[in-house]
Amino acid sequence: MVVFWFLLIALVVVVAAVTLAVVGGGESTALPEAAPERLSDPLPVTRPVHRADVEELRLPVALRGYRMADVDDALSRVGAELAERDARIAELEAALAGAQAMAVDAGRALVDEQHAPEEQHAPEAPPTTPADQPPSDQPPAPEEPQR
Repeated sequence: MVVFWFLLIALVVVVAAVTLAVVGGGESTALPEAAPERLSDPLPVTRPVHRADVEELRLPVALRGYRMADVDDALSRVGAELAERDARIAELEAALAGAQAMAVDAGRALVDEQHAPEEQHAPEAPPTTPADQPPSDQPPAPEEPQR
């Protein structure tokens, strides 16, 4: 009979513990807020990522290594910014090459213009008038009567 009373008391204690756990022990809040599964973005959102940001990056550790979602997000962010910078560098290099080509062409044209043989133009002779016609800027001379 001692075993019966022992089992009965153990059953009452277990039921009371479960009841207190479910009800919350009289506290006004049911359960505390769970910690977020993911931390905030460790890379700056308001400016481009710099080398120091990547060096200071510390990802949260999970049961088996790093959290894959956090690593994927960080790598995709760095990769996107690198691709954007590479595109901008290519654009600027193309603009620079175009400007240099224009400068070289302009320089060649200037050199060609300076070293081209100068054509010496002879002064143009005034138009000749036949001997029997007076020059156009003088009034006509009176004609002599023929005999």
